Amino acid sequence: MHSNSTTIKTSSDGVWQGDSPLNYAFPLLIVQTTLVLFVSRFLAFLLKPLRQPKVIAEIIGGILLGPSALGRNKQFVHLVFPSWSTPILESVASIGLLFFLFLVGLELDLSSIRRSGKRAFTIALAGISLPFLFGAGITFLLRKAIHGEDIVGYGQLLMFIGVALSITAFPVLARILAELKLLTTQVGETAMAAAAFNDVAAWILLAPTVAISGSGGHKSPLVFIWILISSFAFVAFMLFLIRPIMNWVARKCSSEHDFVDEAYICLTLVGVMVTGFMTDLIGIHAIFGAFVFGLTIPKGGDFAGRVTKRIEDFVSGLLLPLYFASSGLKTDVAKIYGAEAWGLLVLVISTACAGKILGTFLVAMLCMIPVRDSLALGVLMNTKGLVELIVLNIGKEKKVLNDEIFAILVLMALFTTFVTTPTVLAIYKPLRGIYSQTNRRLQRQLPLTENSQDELRVLACVHGPENVPSLINLVESIRNPKRSPLKLYVMHLVELTDRSSSIMMVQRARRNGFPFISRFCRGASATPDQITAAFEAYGQVNRVNIRHSIAISALSTMQEDICHIAQEKRVAMIVLPFHKHWRGEGEEAMENVNNGWRMVNQSVLKRAPCSVAVFVDRGFGGGLKQEAEHSSPTLRRVCILFFGGSDDREALELGGRMTEHPAVSLTILRFLEKAKDESMKQSHSSSTVPINDEREKEVDETTMAIWRCNQSVKFEEKVVDNITEEVLKLGQSREYELVIVGKGQFSSSMGAELPANQIEHAELGLIGNILASSDSGIVPSVLVIQQDKQYADETATSRMVQDKHVTTTDASITNNEPSV
Repeated sequence: MHSNSTTIKTSSDGVWQGDSPLNYAFPLLIVQTTLVLFVSRFLAFLLKPLRQPKVIAEIIGGILLGPSALGRNKQFVHLVFPSWSTPILESVASIGLLFFLFLVGLELDLSSIRRSGKRAFTIALAGISLPFLFGAGITFLLRKAIHGEDIVGYGQLLMFIGVALSITAFPVLARILAELKLLTTQVGETAMAAAAFNDVAAWILLAPTVAISGSGGHKSPLVFIWILISSFAFVAFMLFLIRPIMNWVARKCSSEHDFVDEAYICLTLVGVMVTGFMTDLIGIHAIFGAFVFGLTIPKGGDFAGRVTKRIEDFVSGLLLPLYFASSGLKTDVAKIYGAEAWGLLVLVISTACAGKILGTFLVAMLCMIPVRDSLALGVLMNTKGLVELIVLNIGKEKKVLNDEIFAILVLMALFTTFVTTPTVLAIYKPLRGIYSQTNRRLQRQLPLTENSQDELRVLACVHGPENVPSLINLVESIRNPKRSPLKLYVMHLVELTDRSSSIMMVQRARRNGFPFISRFCRGASATPDQITAAFEAYGQVNRVNIRHSIAISALSTMQEDICHIAQEKRVAMIVLPFHKHWRGEGEEAMENVNNGWRMVNQSVLKRAPCSVAVFVDRGFGGGLKQEAEHSSPTLRRVCILFFGGSDDREALELGGRMTEHPAVSLTILRFLEKAKDESMKQSHSSSTVPINDEREKEVDETTMAIWRCNQSVKFEEKVVDNITEEVLKLGQSREYELVIVGKGQFSSSMGAELPANQIEHAELGLIGNILASSDSGIVPSVLVIQQDKQYADETATSRMVQDKHVTTTDASITNNEPSV
C-alpha cells in the first residue's frame, strides 16, 4: 500500500472485509510496538549474564530491526516498517522521550550537585574538556575523510561530535555502579557526583549546539543570538516562577495528606508538554523544556517519587524502546564499508576512550586518588547511553550528521558502554561477600544472656514502614540494659529495578551516606523517611543506640549487602522480615509481597556469618507502644517452644534477655516424646545411637535444668502423641502474642509425624513452617531462629573430639585390665 499523510487511515474494517490491518496506522503501530518490546526484552535476557545494562539490549535491538540486519529485507521493511509509518512511530517515540527526559530532570538534584565538592567538579570538568578537545581533531579528520560532510560547517559538526564524546550517561552509570556493588566505595561516590555535573553540562552544551545547527547556512547570525536569549529567559522563568509553584504543589501532596489529588498530577503532566512546546517554539528541541521542568520539581518530599511511580513503567517500559527502534531504523552499519571507514570507527572509539579515561585519570591522580581507583573512575565515566543517542539523532535530524558518521558514532556509544562492566571488574572489584573462617570465629559474640558490659549488636532488616511497629516491639522485648546494652543497626532493603525511581533512591541514599551506617542528624536538609523517624523516636525515648543504612540492590545479590554489614559491624543476630505481610485475621490474612524476598532470606540463612531470625509478623504488640519506666506497660505474652538442638538453645538465649523485662511474660514449653511400648523400647535401645546425638541430649537436659530453676519464667513440659496437632492448637489459641522456635531438626521419632515432604516454607524448619501457615488460623507472630552455623559446627566438632577422647581412654583402661 503506497500512502501519503493525507490518505492514511487510523483503523481497518477487518480481514473479513478484505482489509489488511498492516495497511492502517493504529494496527501497524501495535505490531511494531510488540515486535520492538519482544526483541529488546529477549536481548536483555541474553545479555543479563554479562551484567549489561538494559540500554545495550535496546540499542542492539533497534539496530537489528533497522537496515543493518532485518531491514535489509525489503519485504520485511514494506510490511512492518513502511516509510509512511515512520512519522507516526517517531511521534509516539518522541512522547516517550519527552516524559523520559522529564524523569531525568527529576533524578538530578541540583542541591546535591552543589554539595558534591570541588574534587567531583574538577574530575567532571576534565572528563568534559579533554574529550571535547580530542573531538576537535576528530571533526577535522572526519570532514575530510567522509564524503558529504565537508558541506557541513566545522563549528556545527564540532559541537555535535564534541558533546557526543564528552557525555557520561548518568542513569546508566548509576545502574552499573549498583550492579557492581560500587556505590559503597569512594570510586562510586565520586563517579556519581562527577556524572551528575557532567549530565548538567551536557545539556547546557547541547542547547547552543541545536541552536547553531538550526540557524546555520543562509540564516542570519542574529537568529542564533535570539535563540540563546530566549533560552536564558525560559530557564529564568522556570526557576524563578514555576519552581515556587511546584514547591507549593509538592507541599499540598506531602505524606501528611496521604493522597495526591489527580488535578495536581494532571497539572504536572500538562506542564511537561507545555514546556516542551515552549522550547520547540524557541528553536531548541522540545526535550529541553521537559528536562528543565523536571529540575523544578522539589526532590526532598514525596511528590517527585509519587509522580515518577505514576508514569515511569509506561514511559520506560513501553514508549522509550520505540525511540531506540526509530534510532535503529536510521542506523545502517553497511554504510561503514572499506578499510578506511572501519579504520575511522576504530579511531573514533580510541579517541573517545582515551579522552574520557585519560582526562579523568590524570585529574583523579592529582586529587590524591589511588591509581587503581583513578583508572576505574575513568572507565566508569566513559559510559554512554540514551543521552548520546539523543544528541546523534538531533544531529541527523538537523542534517549535520550523514548516515556513515551517524553509524560510526552509534557503534562507538555501544562499544564504550558494553566494555564498561567487564573492564571495571578486571580493574577494581572490592572484596565483598568473602567470609573467612577466622572472621567468622571473631564474629560470634558472647552469649546473648552473658552478664557483661559488651553491647549486643542486632541487624534488623525492613522492607517498608509496615514492618516498623512490630519490629520495634520485638526489639523492645529483648532490650535488657541490666545485662548488656543493645546496639541496633536498621537496614532498609530496597529492590533495584530498571525503574527511574530506583535511581532516585540511589541518589537519595548517596546523599545520606549509603551504605555506611550513619546516625540521622536533625540538622540535615533531607527530611527523614517514616522508617528513620520511627526508630529514632524509639531510640531517644528508650536510650537505644541506633544506626541506619539503606541497601539498594537487585534481589539476586541483596544477601551480599546484608552479610557484609553483619560481618563489618560484628552483629550477633540478623532479623529478617518474612516475605509475606499480615493484613488481618481471616483466610487471606497473609499477603505475598514478592517471592524474590523469600530467596533473599534463604540466601542469608545459608551465608550469614552470625545467627539469623526470620520474623513472621502478625501484628506483634498491637502497634507501636513506648512505655515510660514508671508507666503500667501492657504485658506481652511470649512462648518459646523447645524440642532440643542448637537452634532451640539459641532461642532460649534470646529469651533470657526477655526474662527481666517488665512488659514481657515468658513461657517455656518443652515437648517430650510419649513412652513407647516395651518391644519398641528394646528395639530402640539395641540400635546404635550416635555419640553426638547423646551429647546433644545431655546439653539439652543441662539447659532445661537451669531453666527449671528460673523463677522469672513459666516452665511447662508436655508429653504429646501428635506434634502437628499440638503446635496447631497452640498457634490457633490466643494465649500468646509471640512464639519463638528454633529452625533446626529435632529427634527423628518426633519429626516422623510431620509431613516433611509437604513443607511450604523449608527455610523456617518443620515447626516454623506450621506456625507460618496462612490457612490454619494461626494467631501469634513467630520468630524462627537459626544459630550461627559455623559456631554450631565448631561446637559440635569440639564435643565429638572430647567424646572420642573419653571413649579411647575407657577402651585403653579396659585393655589393660588383667584377664580373670
